Amino acid sequence: MRKNWFKAILTLFTAWFSTGAAASERAEVAWQMVNKGALLVDVRTIEEYAQGHLDKALNWPLSEVESAFQTIAKETPIVLYCRSGNRSGIAQKYLLENGFTQVHNGGGYEEILGAYESIQTKSGNQ
Repeated sequence: MRKNWFKAILTLFTAWFSTGAAASERAEVAWQMVNKGALLVDVRTIEEYAQGHLDKALNWPLSEVESAFQTIAKETPIVLYCRSGNRSGIAQKYLLENGFTQVHNGGGYEEILGAYESIQTKSGNQ
């Protein structure tokens, strides 16, 4: 019995991490929004952004969100991302609380990049 539990846990663990390469739903939604014209914003630090970022992404670090979005219309579709999805979640909450109506947390950089690559593979645009 113990051996069966171990096999079950190992199978679940393997399945969990083998799907890690698959795109998350929030990252796929992010790309759908970007493809329809949403503003793509990286809320990581300038240093993190310089190490790699998504094409066409603006770099407005979380510490600058309050001032960076002052000139953006409240109904503008916005997709946010950071390293893990935490800072973009904080920025999303702030923007929604301040009247922005179409703000999406795309998650972490690797997550949203993986979704882009997955979409490109599915559509044959590698």
